[in-house]
Amino acid sequence: MSFDRRSFLQGTAAAGLSLAAPGIIRAQGSNEPIRLGLLTVKTGPLASGGIDMEIGLKQWLAEHNNMMAGRKVELTIADTGGVPANTKTKISELYERNKIHALMGPLAAFEALAVDDYIKAQRIPTLSVAAAEDMTQRKANPWFVRATSTSSQCAHPMADYCAKIKGYKRMIVIADDIAYGHEMLAGFQRVFEENGGKIVQKLFPPLTVPDYGSFLAQLNPKVDAIFLGFAGSNGFRFIRQFNEYGLKGKMAIVGGMTALDEAVLKNMGNEALGIETACWYSAELNNPINSKFSPAFRAANKYDPGFYAASTFVNAAILDTALKAVGGNASNRDGLMAALRKTNIPTARGPVSFDSYGNIVGDVFIRKVERKDGRLVNTVTKTYTNVSQFWTYEPKAFLANPVYSRDYPPARNIES
Repeated sequence: MSFDRRSFLQGTAAAGLSLAAPGIIRAQGSNEPIRLGLLTVKTGPLASGGIDMEIGLKQWLAEHNNMMAGRKVELTIADTGGVPANTKTKISELYERNKIHALMGPLAAFEALAVDDYIKAQRIPTLSVAAAEDMTQRKANPWFVRATSTSSQCAHPMADYCAKIKGYKRMIVIADDIAYGHEMLAGFQRVFEENGGKIVQKLFPPLTVPDYGSFLAQLNPKVDAIFLGFAGSNGFRFIRQFNEYGLKGKMAIVGGMTALDEAVLKNMGNEALGIETACWYSAELNNPINSKFSPAFRAANKYDPGFYAASTFVNAAILDTALKAVGGNASNRDGLMAALRKTNIPTARGPVSFDSYGNIVGDVFIRKVERKDGRLVNTVTKTYTNVSQFWTYEPKAFLANPVYSRDYPPARNIES
């Protein structure tokens, strides 16, 4: 059980309102700190992203004098190891021992699903990084907002791009055998096939598979491209072995939002050049906030920020805005959640707002790996604006279908 504890500070704002909840709860004192918990992953295959979540949040706090809405921020960081049982233990420790007012994280969709009921029961304002679809869809959690994206939110436009711009007709999809991978590939399949393409093979290696050899040996060679839905360092590992097996140039590689995250791109070489991915963020974005965030992150860490670092940096800005709306009173949980859902601000990822389910509506970028100043970067080549978790579908009709999974939508074009 390893907790890294840090105390932080920040400037502006005033008094508060009492908590509108059953029972009598004392309003937050004028000098009481805002207690913020971060559920992240610092060990295992997802650690590269989880460590960046911590770095991104700490950078925002440092840049804002270690305060939110005029109050000191007391930050407690918990490492889940990417294990659902650990996630349950850590969130209860954060809430019951550390008395957190708000939570950021967890990282993985399967972790978020594991603590969904606890977040609801304890009414913990949560700013998620995890992409679990139904937590902002059919089973929307009223204590949960997501400023990143659902699993499929970036896969929908990438499928549109592959079908309409790249002209691919036949594709393979492969992802980690976890909720995030299932949902991402399902969303990609749906849009790609609705635009005339065929998914002829779907593969789901275990998250901690030591070697991709058996999966590479299965690949159908009669395809235009393969879509990678990996998280953490698994995209890097797969591409390295893909090339070792002599498959480079046999089919194009495209990827989802974490397949070539900057956290792993820093360890890659020319094998990554030209690979296109879709994500809601790139370190190369040219907006006033990112133009400061990205170079500062790179100067401090010697590599570019990606999905994971940007997720907590953006979440911190959103939480700060919502706290200001409730006068810095983090104990006013009902007011804080209402303010979070109404937040509409410019961020490092661009302008953001939330739909009525608590999920982000924002731009999604098609990116190509290029070399710039001696390092590999995700250069933005196309922007899909104001992308909803429902893509172009009418929400009511979208939600009438089952949640995306390994089995939905059904794979009707699989070839043995």
